[in-house]
Amino acid sequence: MAKVEQIILPSFLRRVLKAYALKAQIRSQGCELNRIGRSRNWRLKATPEQISSVIHLIEEANEDSWLWLAKHLTSYRQALTHQTLFEMAKKRNLTTVNELMALTDCTVAQARKVLDEIEWGS
Repeated sequence: MAKVEQIILPSFLRRVLKAYALKAQIRSQGCELNRIGRSRNWRLKATPEQISSVIHLIEEANEDSWLWLAKHLTSYRQALTHQTLFEMAKKRNLTTVNELMALTDCTVAQARKVLDEIEWGS
């Protein structure tokens, strides 16, 4: 099972327009989004695959105020382990290097290694 990441979103509601729509979209991906106590900060709990889905959803939404969240989440997505990449590729049945790279922003070498392991069972 993929590791659940906890990401702090500082001043979440103050930075976005149409916050209710964004929260609904994030939760529709299976993520957990909660306010931290009575502060302005929010906490997002999601797997790396869900984070990728949220980033893709935000980029397609064409809402400029949401892009800071995509940028913030991208910094957390960069640190995917080999095992996480392997699980994502196997679960989604990815067959090309480009598909895996588009989904995870991993390097060509990482994508090739993962797909070779899936194909050859190394």
